[in-house]
Amino acid sequence: MLWTLLKIILFIAIVVGAVFGLSILTEMDNLGVLIVMGREFVITPLIAVVGTIVLLLVVWLLFRIVGLLVATLRFLNGDETAMSRYFDRRSERKGYEALGEGMMALAAGEGRLAIRKAERAEKYLSRPELTNLVVAQGAEMVGDRALATETFKQLVTDDRTKFVGVRGLMKQRLDAGDTETAMKLAEKALALRPKNAEVQTTLIGLQSKHEDWAGARGTLAAALKAGNLPRDVHKRRDAVLALAHAREAMAEGQVAAATRDVAEANRLAPGLVPAAVMAARLDVEAGRKRQAAKAVRKAWDQNPHPNLAAAFAAIEPDETPEQRLKRFRPLLAKHAGHPEVRMLEAELHIAAEDFPAARKALGDLAEAHPTARSVTLMAAIERGEGAEDRVVRGWLARAVTASRGDQWVCSNCGHVHEDWAPICANCETFDTLDWSEVRQSQAALAGPAQMLPLIVGALEDQSEPEPEEAEIVEVTEAEDTPAEVDPDSPAPGAEAAAQPEPEEPRATQN
Repeated sequence: MLWTLLKIILFIAIVVGAVFGLSILTEMDNLGVLIVMGREFVITPLIAVVGTIVLLLVVWLLFRIVGLLVATLRFLNGDETAMSRYFDRRSERKGYEALGEGMMALAAGEGRLAIRKAERAEKYLSRPELTNLVVAQGAEMVGDRALATETFKQLVTDDRTKFVGVRGLMKQRLDAGDTETAMKLAEKALALRPKNAEVQTTLIGLQSKHEDWAGARGTLAAALKAGNLPRDVHKRRDAVLALAHAREAMAEGQVAAATRDVAEANRLAPGLVPAAVMAARLDVEAGRKRQAAKAVRKAWDQNPHPNLAAAFAAIEPDETPEQRLKRFRPLLAKHAGHPEVRMLEAELHIAAEDFPAARKALGDLAEAHPTARSVTLMAAIERGEGAEDRVVRGWLARAVTASRGDQWVCSNCGHVHEDWAPICANCETFDTLDWSEVRQSQAALAGPAQMLPLIVGALEDQSEPEPEEAEIVEVTEAEDTPAEVDPDSPAPGAEAAAQPEPEEPRATQN
């Protein structure tokens, strides 16, 4: 009612204003005289206003006629929709306005509004290749998978939007966990757009997940050729795929193929530790010890790793600890001061029973950067030098709450792996395992820390018998042992009580 009343008042005001304006114009003097071909025309204010309006209408009609002529020429030139666009220009403007509002709704996260605006735009434009994109994205935003799937299927039927439809269906299959169908769709999408970086990355991950190592290497080569991948990244990932194929071939007993692929992986990425270790092992089995040592040293030069040290030790398994220490000297000379090098040298000295040298090699590592390995080495050094059991137990107790040190950790999800793998076992991403240290939170260490007094106390109880128990043991032994009784000697119980407290037994050395 209020809006109707306002419209009536507005209409009356316009009418009153028009009448008032006309009365003013009629009362005004003549503006001038116009002479055309000898004839005089008196120009009054009313005639001037009417003439201006007529002139604007003529100009507007002129532009419309010119536009119609241009549309006709385009139609004759082969543009079949030129005439319809000319007559539907107002509808087209409304359609594009609705489409723009739909895209803004998508950007604002309002999926339902975007779908409504896209459907309204389709009524005016009849351009499904544009409006269906907004509908599909809006349906995905609100979780309407059925509508999104149906819209993507409509996009696939149009050559202009076929790639977008296939890509949308591929992502839906990925979200649903149907990796086999997703891989087929990714292959189809890559055939439509061979240089699309996102599809290439997705397809490599899917092929790796399905252990199609040869196909993944082909897709990786296509990514390099398209310029979507730096050359150093391509070499690293190609080496990972070659190593994965070598492991598969080795498991199937194809030693020749495994040797060829692991050699290729080691050539592409000499610092890839699993490739160097596998190459060294195969070379040792084939009697090529010099090549095995070369592969290990080349990888060690880039970054020391305990698996490389184990592979280097396996080259000469029957050597004495002194011989092994001498053979390891070139490796120990590289990266002096590196924690891995210091711990390795300490282990070699412990094996040779040179505990002072082991302590010197380890230095303050167990104090400055304690890990389970460095603290355990310190406990072994203390035991080897004859320290008291409580000192050794103290170091072993610290190992319970110390960091685990460097491990194979997924850089994408943080999952810790026992051994290296090309695919993360948790998030299933490709080539994301790094050799790094996992920082443990205080909450994770609270449980083991609370158990330390119980553990240490249990060890002390087992190694240090109570005095009363010791007395009973001594008395029992004295009673069971036959001996001559001296009348002047004290009673057996008193003799046992007078004996000194037994020393704490020392645990046997491992």
